[in-house]
Amino acid sequence: MNIAQLKLVLREILAKTDLTPCVVGHRGVGKTAGIIQVCREDNWRYASLRLGQMEVGDLVGIPYREGDIMHWSRPSWWPADDDPPTVVHCDELNRAQQEDTLQAIFQFVEPPIEGEPRALHTHRLAPRHKVVVTINPPDGSYQVATLDRALIDRMVMLYVESDHACWSRYAAERGLDDRVRQFLSANTNLLAGPGAPMDLPVEPTERAWEMISVLRRNCRFPGDLEMEVYSGIVGREAAIMFMRWLADERHRPLTAADILDNWPQVAEQAAAQRDDIQAATMTDLTALLQASPVLAPEQEEHLVAYIACLPRDLRFGFVKTLLKIPAVAQAISQDKYDTVVFDAIRAISEEARR
Repeated sequence: MNIAQLKLVLREILAKTDLTPCVVGHRGVGKTAGIIQVCREDNWRYASLRLGQMEVGDLVGIPYREGDIMHWSRPSWWPADDDPPTVVHCDELNRAQQEDTLQAIFQFVEPPIEGEPRALHTHRLAPRHKVVVTINPPDGSYQVATLDRALIDRMVMLYVESDHACWSRYAAERGLDDRVRQFLSANTNLLAGPGAPMDLPVEPTERAWEMISVLRRNCRFPGDLEMEVYSGIVGREAAIMFMRWLADERHRPLTAADILDNWPQVAEQAAAQRDDIQAATMTDLTALLQASPVLAPEQEEHLVAYIACLPRDLRFGFVKTLLKIPAVAQAISQDKYDTVVFDAIRAISEEARR
């Protein structure tokens, strides 16, 4: 993506989530300038940490005692709870000169645990403040440290490249010299080249898919950028598969919400699902009912209607799973549902006696 696209993506992530964007790009492409522009345009206070120049004490503060208790002073760069909303820019993350500096910042750049604030040692960051990271790609042309997969897995990797049209708009807005602009319009090859590939070892993990879920629930990206953002979380191959799956309505499993809340509209589709697609719907229903087993009367009827449309083998296995959830077992075992679930329950009982 170019800098203009990067700014759009950063705005969405910083304003609507607690995830940590990591901007990856070659020297001079405008990573830092783009972040500063977003801060100025959206009224964020900007705080820069040049990690290549910092030690652990610069990050966690200096220790001091109060009686028998050890404390750490708040670093000067740390935004106070009542400070204006601030973006803390961890610049040159992979240029940290000491291994312990990189280990210290690890906690700070990972997204906060649900319900807990982002933290660094004993310091807690107010939720109004956000964190963004920038690095040069580890392609052999920069003196940078290799980031381990655990750290990469905690950030949304955004790859930014030089783009003449984007730079030309920027140059016009900044009032750069006309002759320079005209020369580069005729010689676009004299802007920064794309350099070597910037891909980092990004792989699908449970945490990565959770981050994609957070982005899909809270952010809106143009279609072409959505693919790029997801590729920086689960890798290009998995992102392509996911986007194709989203586009293919025919083979997308019905969700638990579809079954429980919209059964009349999806009943025909539910009955026609292939067994492998049906298994995905049943898995989603099981997970939802384990987390929230109390059903409204209408949802209860919809669940039983779905069970009724399943082939006998799938129905048997699904009912067996549901009977392990006490509240759901009580609901589907009512006499009025005997025609649907009785055979399955009887088969389960016979299986238990063997």
